[in-house]
Order: sequence, then C-alpha cells, then structure tokens
Amino acid sequence: MVAWTDYKSDAKSRGAMALELYVAQSTPAGAPEDVKANLPDHLAYQAQLEAAGQLAFAGPMSDETGEHMQGMGLIIYRADSLEAARLLAQNDPMHKSGARHFTLRRWMINEGSLTLSVGLSTKVVSLT
Repeated sequence: MVAWTDYKSDAKSRGAMALELYVAQSTPAGAPEDVKANLPDHLAYQAQLEAAGQLAFAGPMSDETGEHMQGMGLIIYRADSLEAARLLAQNDPMHKSGARHFTLRRWMINEGSLTLSVGLSTKVVSLT
C-alpha cells in the first residue's frame, strides 16, 4: 500500500492538481423522525461552514437505481487536516445527536473541470 503523502507528492510531480479535500459519507443511524427533527440545525450548520469556506459541496444521494431517495448524503469539507475535518463532521448536529453517523476519508482531486458563468447585466450565475 502506498502512503498518502507519497502518492500526493507523485501526483503533483506529474502535474496533477492534488487538491486535498475530505469526504464524509453520512447515513441514517436512527429513526427518520430523528433526521427530520435535526434537519433545521444541520442546514444552519452547513450554511455556517459554507460562509466560512469550510464546506465545498453537500447533498443527498439516491439509491443505486437512481430512482429513490435513500437517505445517504455526501459532505465535502475543506480543512487543514483529516483531524480538522473530523471535528467539522462530529460537530454537525445530525452526527452529534446520533440521528446519522459518518465515515470520513481524504479525497484528492487530480482531474476534472468546473464551468462558471456570470451574467453581468442579468445577474444570472450558473455552475456546471
């Protein structure tokens, strides 16, 4: 098995972006009503992290068919370390309450693209 830091160094030397983020896979641990009860505080917490630049992306995932809401979610954090990202996840009201639990992993972004369009007169912004 290759050490993470060695792989990241090799990726950078190949010209890859090697942007390190942290991915929490969040799954229901309690009853659906526990998740619903914690949703307002969870969303407020995520808005706070977004404003602080610590939340890159977050949202629910479908089941494997793509047809149904499964209750699983992904949260992508910007943090200085795995430990700092773990604190962000642990402090999420969903996780603190026990309504959901999470697994956390490092994620290295090497390739891909984002397109941002800003309409100056229309004030329409789109991200694809």
